[in-house]
Amino acid sequence: MTSLDETARRLLDDRNVAVLGTVRPDGSPQTSVIWVLRDGDALLFSTLARRQKARNLAADPRVSVAVYDAANPYVSVEIRGTAELLPDPERALPRALSHKYLGTDPPEDEPGEERLVIRVTPERVVTFSA
Repeated sequence: MTSLDETARRLLDDRNVAVLGTVRPDGSPQTSVIWVLRDGDALLFSTLARRQKARNLAADPRVSVAVYDAANPYVSVEIRGTAELLPDPERALPRALSHKYLGTDPPEDEPGEERLVIRVTPERVVTFSA
């Protein structure tokens, strides 16, 4: 695992949204705007098992996550790494994310939905500041 520098940690800890890049089954890229939390040097985000990004990551765990400072878009970080899919039956992560970004509880998932935590282990971190 690669360590996150101070800029990357600040960008992830603030309420900046991230863009997740995954690889589709045909090899083409897919991007998704996500909310993200930091756990040490790992990144955490939440999704439903039926979503395309979850299916992409189950087949190919390579990811790229880009975050820029909403107050100054000339400060950014790209984190490349490997994702792990973990169950989240208590929906703890969506609650934490919703409180970080909106200050409130999230709406309930539909009955029968499977909620996942995606944990990204950084392998390369590139920060930019102009």
